[in-house]
Formats: sequence, structure tokens, C-alpha cells
Amino acid sequence: MAFDDAELRARVEAVLPATLDSLKEHCAIASVSSLPDHADQVDRSAAWVVAQLEALGCPDVRIVSEDGGKPAVIAHFPAPSGQPTVCLYAHHDVQPTGDESLWTSEPFVATERTDAVGEDRLFGRGTSDDKGGLAVHLAALRAYEGQPPVGVTLFIEGEEEIGSPSLATIIERHHEALAADVFVIADSGNWQVGVPAFTTTLRGLADCVVEVETLDHALHSGSFGGVVPDALTTLCRLLATLHDDRGRVAVAGLGSTDAPDLDYPEDRLRSETGLLDGVDWIGDGSVVSRLWAQPSVSVLAIDAPSVANASNTLQPKARAKVSLRVAPGDDAHRATQALRAHLESHAPFGAHVTVRDGDAGQPGLIPFEGAVAEAATDAFREAWGVDPVQVGQGGSIPMVADFQRQFPQADVLVTAVGDPDSRAHGIDESLHLGDWRKACLAETLLLARLAR
Repeated sequence: MAFDDAELRARVEAVLPATLDSLKEHCAIASVSSLPDHADQVDRSAAWVVAQLEALGCPDVRIVSEDGGKPAVIAHFPAPSGQPTVCLYAHHDVQPTGDESLWTSEPFVATERTDAVGEDRLFGRGTSDDKGGLAVHLAALRAYEGQPPVGVTLFIEGEEEIGSPSLATIIERHHEALAADVFVIADSGNWQVGVPAFTTTLRGLADCVVEVETLDHALHSGSFGGVVPDALTTLCRLLATLHDDRGRVAVAGLGSTDAPDLDYPEDRLRSETGLLDGVDWIGDGSVVSRLWAQPSVSVLAIDAPSVANASNTLQPKARAKVSLRVAPGDDAHRATQALRAHLESHAPFGAHVTVRDGDAGQPGLIPFEGAVAEAATDAFREAWGVDPVQVGQGGSIPMVADFQRQFPQADVLVTAVGDPDSRAHGIDESLHLGDWRKACLAETLLLARLAR
């Protein structure tokens, strides 16, 4: 059944209130995949997804897990004769809340309120990343009353926030079930409020834990300070070698790529990041080059005595978690080796350095051209009233490379519901409700335009 844009717009408007209620209900499920004591909530979240799709009359929906991984949902709305199949991806797991006392409202009670610039937002963990993306898929399917004009496969993952450790196995063992002509991955970021984006480059991820040892036991700092190097000071000196004096990454052997010619005003960046007055930027090149096309290294955590419990002691051992964002076109595993080599070869004072590799996710180059890209551009322009922007992302979405590798003939579209102030992973995560409504309409229109 064919629908014109006006009818589809009316259909989307009709399902939005109930879909927003569904999103709030889903956000109340604390599906934190990284916390073992939330495993039942992750299971409950997957079951919730199944229930929504069964209510739409989906004839084939199931929960799958592989290698002891978290539950994912795979569902199929069969393709009408001669029509392509579109796989809609989102993830139903979320990040931990951090210090809940810092949230303006309870993190697992999705709360509508107006932000500082007068925009309506939905605050709560998962509103933007990525239950809001899943709600876009639900809105589009509800607009079609469970009978989309193309085949639709939903793949709703349950462990994206812990690096998708079993994703490759899921794709391998359910390859036929996940095969599609087009993949729509609703898990990125828009250019700004009111301006949608398609992501065409992604940085990869490699992290490690580095441990420094200088002594076989702790010592009195007065008795031996000035002669014996303590591990914590030594670790700080080692970590400082990761950047030069201008804040450029100093790890040899890392790649970079060309950045798009896109202006990211520094005053906008300062506002979005909350950089304090007088604090300088780091690195060289344009803002988008540093964010999207160059590697970055960050120290995420240090294990050391707390200030409250500190004593006058030279610490024998200290460790830190180091995160490397890998530039598009580079290889995450080779970058991991480069980071390890740097840390092992820059040990101050001959300290003993041990590096334990952590997660690694490949960067991505996502072509945006051809008939599918044209259809997507047209649908998003109609829904948003402005042309979409092609952007990169400094964050990592490793499953994009997995999909490209496993389904090389398919087109991949990376879309978004979040904006630069959504604060995904952070305190007071939020979803801009005006942009979310436009995203729901855009995906609904896209499915119509992909029909032959």
C-alpha cells in the first residue's frame, strides 16, 4: 500500500504520543549491561522489546544470545513481493548512572522538562543512547501498523555499551536472519539541534591498563623521598609522555585521515563542552580534524590512594586505564600495539611497566553515495526542513565495521537522535523531543522511499 508524504506525516503524528510513553516505560528498566547485578534488568529490557514487536503483529521475533553474551532481539516483518529488506539497528542496554545525586531528576524516571535555552527535552539514562533510537524504529513501524512497504528486520543489541563482545558471533550464527539490502544504525549524533546528520567516518577504540612498579613494598616518604621513585609519581610522568607540550598525541605509528571541510565554531564547542574560561584547546588542525580524523589519547582512571585516606607513604605500585581513539583508516589492533610499545619504552627511572590490553573496536569509513543515500537525503530533508549534514564522529560504533565486513554488498546508513548537548553516558542525559519527532518522521519516509 502506497502512502504520500502528507498521509505518512499524519500517521507519524498519530503514533508519537503513545511511542513517547513507550520510551519512558523502557527507560524505567535499568538495563546496565556492565553491572552484573543488573543482568535481570537487561533480560527484562529484551523481553520488553519483544512485547512491543509482538503487539505490532510481528510474525517472527526472538531473543538470541551467544557465547554467554547479553540478550539481543531479532525480528522480521516480511518483505512484500519484490521489495528490499532494511535492517533497523539500535541497542537496548545503557551506561551506568554515575553519582545519582548529581542528576537533576532520577536517572531511570524519564522526565520531560525545558532546558536552559527553552527546548523541550526528555531527561534520563538511555533517552538518547539508545532507547530513543529504538523508539524511532517503533514509531515508524507503528505508523505503518506493522505492515511496512519494505521488508524490515530489527536487530536490537543488548551489549553495545560493553563493546559488543559477542556481536561478531551473533552475526556469524544468525547471518541469514540479519542479511539485508540496507542497514540503518540509529546510534550516532546529529550535527546540532534542528540539523540532522549522516555519519560517514568513525574513530575506533583501543584501551589498556598500564601498571607501574618501583618498589616491592611501601616506604616512609620522609625517610626515603628524594632518592627512591614512588610508583604514583612515576606513573604520572609516564602518562605525560602520551602528549607533547601542545597536547598532540605523541605515540609513534598512529594514522590519521583527511577531515571534511566543515566549520565547527570554537564558541559553539566551548559552550557544548563546558570548557572553563582560560583553559586552552589541545592539538593541531581544524576542530573537526581533531575530533574526527586524528587519534586521541585520554587517561580514564587511576588506581591510587584517595586523598582522604592518604598517608606519608611512597607507593610501590600504581596503575591507570588509558583510552586511544583510532583514526578512520587505521587499524585498532595495530594501534593497540603502538600504544603498548610507547608505554613500555618510556618507563621513567627504569620502572617496571606492565601493559594489559583491553577492548579494541575498528574505526569506520562509511560511503554515502548512490540511490540509497539519495533516498535518505530526500527523506530527511522533507522531515527536518533542512539538508542533512555528512559528519564524522569521534566516538566508536564498532558494529558498523562488523556489518560492512559481513554484508559487503549492503548500504549502511548511520543516523541519530542525539545532539551535542544530549550528554550520552553523562549526568542528565537527554533527548531533544523536537528532533526525536523529526527523526521518527524521517525514518518513516525513508522506508517509503526505499520501496521499489
